[in-house]
Amino acid sequence: MTIPTAPTVLDQLKALAQDTRYDLARHLAQGERCVCDLEALLGLPQSKVSYHLSILREAGLVTSEQRGKNTYYTLKTGPLFLLGGHLLTDLFPYQPGLTHQTKSMC
Repeated sequence: MTIPTAPTVLDQLKALAQDTRYDLARHLAQGERCVCDLEALLGLPQSKVSYHLSILREAGLVTSEQRGKNTYYTLKTGPLFLLGGHLLTDLFPYQPGLTHQTKSMC
Protein backbone atom coordinates (compact mmCIF):
# COMPACT_ATOMS: atom_id res chain seq x y z
CA MET A 1 0.00 0.00 0.00
CA THR A 2 1.36 3.42 -0.94
CA ILE A 3 0.86 6.45 1.26
CA PRO A 4 -0.46 9.45 -0.70
CA THR A 5 1.83 12.45 -0.55
CA ALA A 6 0.84 16.09 -0.59
CA PRO A 7 1.16 17.77 -3.97
CA THR A 8 4.39 19.68 -4.45
CA VAL A 9 4.78 23.19 -5.85
CA LEU A 10 5.92 21.61 -9.10
CA ASP A 11 2.81 19.39 -9.21
CA GLN A 12 0.59 22.43 -8.81
CA LEU A 13 2.47 24.46 -11.41
CA LYS A 14 2.28 21.59 -13.90
CA ALA A 15 -1.45 21.30 -13.31
CA LEU A 16 -2.00 25.00 -13.99
CA ALA A 17 0.42 25.19 -16.93
CA GLN A 18 -1.97 23.46 -19.32
CA ASP A 19 -4.36 25.85 -21.11
CA THR A 20 -7.60 23.96 -20.41
CA ARG A 21 -6.80 23.51 -16.72
CA TYR A 22 -5.84 27.18 -16.40
CA ASP A 23 -9.17 28.13 -18.00
CA LEU A 24 -10.98 25.80 -15.59
CA ALA A 25 -9.26 27.52 -12.66
CA ARG A 26 -10.26 30.92 -14.03
CA HIS A 27 -13.91 29.87 -14.32
CA LEU A 28 -13.88 28.29 -10.87
CA ALA A 29 -12.41 31.48 -9.42
CA GLN A 30 -15.82 33.03 -10.18
CA GLY A 31 -17.52 30.48 -7.91
CA GLU A 32 -18.65 26.88 -7.68
CA ARG A 33 -19.56 25.22 -10.98
CA CYS A 34 -21.19 21.99 -12.09
CA VAL A 35 -19.36 19.90 -14.67
CA CYS A 36 -22.17 20.57 -17.15
CA ASP A 37 -21.64 24.34 -16.72
CA LEU A 38 -17.92 23.94 -17.33
CA GLU A 39 -18.59 21.84 -20.45
CA ALA A 40 -20.65 24.68 -21.89
CA LEU A 41 -18.15 27.38 -20.91
CA LEU A 42 -15.20 25.53 -22.46
CA GLY A 43 -17.00 23.88 -25.38
CA LEU A 44 -15.54 20.49 -24.41
CA PRO A 45 -17.14 17.09 -23.81
CA GLN A 46 -17.76 15.90 -20.27
CA SER A 47 -14.97 13.30 -20.43
CA LYS A 48 -12.29 15.92 -21.18
CA VAL A 49 -13.56 18.36 -18.56
CA SER A 50 -13.65 15.60 -15.93
CA TYR A 51 -10.14 14.46 -16.88
CA HIS A 52 -8.68 17.94 -16.42
CA LEU A 53 -10.64 18.51 -13.21
CA SER A 54 -9.22 15.28 -11.78
CA ILE A 55 -5.68 16.56 -12.40
CA LEU A 56 -6.50 19.82 -10.63
CA ARG A 57 -8.05 17.84 -7.76
CA GLU A 58 -4.96 15.61 -7.45
CA ALA A 59 -2.82 18.76 -7.35
CA GLY A 60 -4.90 19.96 -4.40
CA LEU A 61 -6.31 22.95 -6.25
CA VAL A 62 -10.02 22.03 -6.45
CA THR A 63 -12.54 20.11 -4.39
CA SER A 64 -15.60 18.28 -5.61
CA GLU A 65 -18.98 17.46 -4.15
CA GLN A 66 -21.54 15.04 -5.54
CA ARG A 67 -25.14 16.30 -5.42
CA GLY A 68 -27.58 13.94 -6.98
CA LYS A 69 -26.41 13.19 -10.52
CA ASN A 70 -24.17 16.26 -10.73
CA THR A 71 -20.68 16.93 -9.42
CA TYR A 72 -19.83 20.47 -8.35
CA TYR A 73 -16.29 21.82 -8.23
CA THR A 74 -14.82 24.62 -6.14
CA LEU A 75 -11.42 26.25 -6.44
CA LYS A 76 -9.29 25.98 -3.29
CA THR A 77 -7.95 29.49 -2.94
CA GLY A 78 -5.61 28.75 -0.02
CA PRO A 79 -3.15 26.62 -2.00
CA LEU A 80 -3.18 29.16 -4.83
CA PHE A 81 -2.38 32.06 -2.50
CA LEU A 82 0.46 30.03 -0.98
CA LEU A 83 1.81 28.84 -4.32
CA GLY A 84 3.88 31.94 -5.00
CA GLY A 85 5.50 31.87 -1.58
CA HIS A 86 6.24 28.15 -1.80
CA LEU A 87 7.73 28.63 -5.25
CA LEU A 88 10.04 31.36 -4.00
CA THR A 89 11.05 29.25 -0.99
CA ASP A 90 11.90 26.34 -3.29
CA LEU A 91 13.89 28.56 -5.64
CA PHE A 92 15.68 30.59 -2.96
CA PRO A 93 16.23 28.44 0.12
CA TYR A 94 17.88 30.27 2.98
CA GLN A 95 21.65 29.94 2.55
CA PRO A 96 23.58 32.43 4.68
CA GLY A 97 26.99 33.57 3.58
CA LEU A 98 26.61 33.31 -0.18
CA THR A 99 28.04 36.76 -0.82
CA HIS A 100 31.48 35.33 -1.63
CA GLN A 101 31.93 32.17 -3.70
CA THR A 102 35.40 30.71 -3.63
CA LYS A 103 34.91 28.68 -6.79
CA SER A 104 33.56 31.53 -8.89
CA MET A 105 34.65 31.67 -12.52
CA CYS A 106 35.13 35.46 -12.49
